Amino acid sequence: MSGINVHVFEAEGINEKIHEHKGSSSSSSSDAENDNPKSKLSWKRRLFGRKASVHAVLGGGKSADIILWRNKPISGGIVAGATVIWLLFEWIGYHLLAFICHFLILSLTVCFIWSFVSRPPKFPEVILSEDMLLYIARSVTSKINVAFATYLSVASGNDVKKFFQVIGALWIISLVGSWFSFWTLVYLVFLMLHTAPVLYENYEVHVDTMAEKALLEFNKHYAAFDEKVLRKIPRGPFSDRKQD
Repeated sequence: MSGINVHVFEAEGINEKIHEHKGSSSSSSSDAENDNPKSKLSWKRRLFGRKASVHAVLGGGKSADIILWRNKPISGGIVAGATVIWLLFEWIGYHLLAFICHFLILSLTVCFIWSFVSRPPKFPEVILSEDMLLYIARSVTSKINVAFATYLSVASGNDVKKFFQVIGALWIISLVGSWFSFWTLVYLVFLMLHTAPVLYENYEVHVDTMAEKALLEFNKHYAAFDEKVLRKIPRGPFSDRKQD
C-alpha cells in the first residue's frame, strides 16, 4: 500500500508541474500578444481607425440597442412605422401638413372620448426647459459653423485631395437624389441608418478588410493622378501651397 501511495503522489506532482507549465506558457503567450506591435496595429485596421465598439460609437444605451436591433420588437416597430409613413406620402399622395392635422384631430378625439366616457387620463406634463433648447441651439450652431469652416477650407485650394473628395461626394449625392423623390430618399436613408450598423457589426472583419484595400487602392490612384496632372498645373504667385 505504501508503494501505491508513493506512485500516486508522484503522479499528482507530475500533473501539477504540467499544469504550471501550461499556465506559464499561456500567460507568456498572452504577454507576447500584448507586446506584439501587430496586435496594437490591428486597431488601425478598423473602419475610420476607431478603437471603440460599434455600440459605444453609437452612444451606447437604449438608442444604440434599437439601432443595432438588440431590442427587436421596438426596432421592427420603428421600421414598420417609417414604412407606413412612406407609403402614405409616396403612394397615397398624403401631404405633410394634412397628415399632421389629421394626426392631431385623431389624438384629440381619442383623448376627449376617453375623458368623457371614463376617468380623465393622467397626461404627462411636457415642459421644454430653457437649458435643453439652448443646448440644441448651440449644437446646431456648432455644426453649421463646422460646415462653413469646411467649405471655406476646401474652397481655399490648400488641400486638393479634400477638394476632389468633396466634389465627388456631392456629385454622387446629386446623382442619387435625381433617381428618387424626396420622401423615398429620406426613407432609404432611414433604412440605411437603421440596418447598416447591425450589418457592419456582424461582418466587421470582412468590411474593415475591404475598406482597407479600397483605401489603399484610392491612395495609389490619387498619387498617380497627383503626379501626372495636379503637379503639372501652373500655380499663381499668391498660391498658399508649398512648392514640392
